[in-house]
Amino acid sequence: MLFNKSSFLKGGIVACAGVVAPGGAGVCPGAAGSTERQRLRKMSALLPVKLTKRRCYLCLKIAVLVVVFGLYFMLLLRESMSALTATSSSSSSAGSSPFSSSAASKPSFAALSSRSGTVAKVNGGKLDPLSLLSVHRYGKGKHGTVEGRLARPESKQRRQFPPLLNGPDGKESKAAMATAGGNHSTLNPVYEYSDEMNAAAETDFNERRMMLWNVCAEHRIIGKYPPNAWEFFISPGHGIAWCNIFKAASSTWMYYFNILGGYSVPYLQRTKASPIELARKRFPRPTANELNDYISNTISFLIVREPFERLLSAYRNKLEGCRNKFYKLLGEQIVKKFRKVNPAKGGAKPPHGPTFREFLEFLVSHYRSGGRFDEHWSPVYSFCTPCSINFTLIAKMETFQRDSEYIIRQAGLETLLLNKMPRYKARWITNRSTSDTRNLIPRYFAQIDEKLLTDVLEIYQLDFELFGYNSTKYYSYVQSPDYG
Repeated sequence: MLFNKSSFLKGGIVACAGVVAPGGAGVCPGAAGSTERQRLRKMSALLPVKLTKRRCYLCLKIAVLVVVFGLYFMLLLRESMSALTATSSSSSSAGSSPFSSSAASKPSFAALSSRSGTVAKVNGGKLDPLSLLSVHRYGKGKHGTVEGRLARPESKQRRQFPPLLNGPDGKESKAAMATAGGNHSTLNPVYEYSDEMNAAAETDFNERRMMLWNVCAEHRIIGKYPPNAWEFFISPGHGIAWCNIFKAASSTWMYYFNILGGYSVPYLQRTKASPIELARKRFPRPTANELNDYISNTISFLIVREPFERLLSAYRNKLEGCRNKFYKLLGEQIVKKFRKVNPAKGGAKPPHGPTFREFLEFLVSHYRSGGRFDEHWSPVYSFCTPCSINFTLIAKMETFQRDSEYIIRQAGLETLLLNKMPRYKARWITNRSTSDTRNLIPRYFAQIDEKLLTDVLEIYQLDFELFGYNSTKYYSYVQSPDYG
């Protein structure tokens, strides 16, 4: 058998002339070539079509992405331009703000603690309180400029701050704006604030600062105690700094600072959280350097209280009867150390917790041993160091309502703080028991004798003098030397 050209297709040998090799199909070479060419033509015809569709899809996707990113870029550009315009306008209007001073113009920390030298040189070594007042308020005194004093702007230049959106829907802010515009009553409205009242408050503030600096100079303690930055609450955005003296309206101003920190009034009314913990989340304890940086550019103030009224209030709240669980251990230690072992007369049961006399004996012993006092009965002269920090305002508990409103108005915070405290809350926060404490003074001081009173005054006499309180009246309350 003769074979022509053959090719192996699908495992078989294909021959011409109808001769078929085993396992194969007979196909003519011409027919095979024609089939292959047709197959190639079909493939070449289909391939460009598929590539063209893919390219169309790809081009469409690219076009969509370009359009989307183009729109996004245009929106960003528009927002950036509007923000830039707003920033430039606000910076031009607030160019004279007292909070825009550079760090180079701020006093050094040493300057705060070395003011004794500055004051001693005034008027040939005598303190001139009027010049201190004029320097602090207007930046210059008749003896020249003193570094670190805040040049107070005119009222029309005072920086105003927008109300915070206390509620999620902003209702609180709208109410505050309406109140600020149409109601001029006080925090706990009992009188209408007037120009005469404002003038009286300003006179009192000036006299208090004059008295304080005179006493500081007389006792040569200007700059003696380093500033206690730990107890300050500073809000640079609102331009105020407060030294928190416990048992002297501290709860009230803690409430106000929580409002400034952004907490809503309804939240503060229903929360069980400690006010000081809430406040410290928004206003952390400053360092000495931070206090030094901010104190010259803020309205700094403290609120003082008659020293022995504050002391008695602290005793009744923290130690009497050991009702306060946080001070129970201290009370037990005081009783163990200072209670006489003599049995009570008539079989009367001894008091639970330290008596007022035992508490005062503890204070005297603790003071003489050089121990650190608890913040609730620490003397103000070492706690807030008013002879080392030139406070703008010194408020008093006796005129608390008026003084607080004066501070708020001076800081331009009327919209944020005025009329924000519920009346029942205000009566509770401002310690309605203040008058009760004053009335209880004779009864509690009748428990001690003159010697113990003299020893206690060794601790607190300077507070009496700095803030203009009378300490001699207490000798009429104590036991006479021949008592008993």
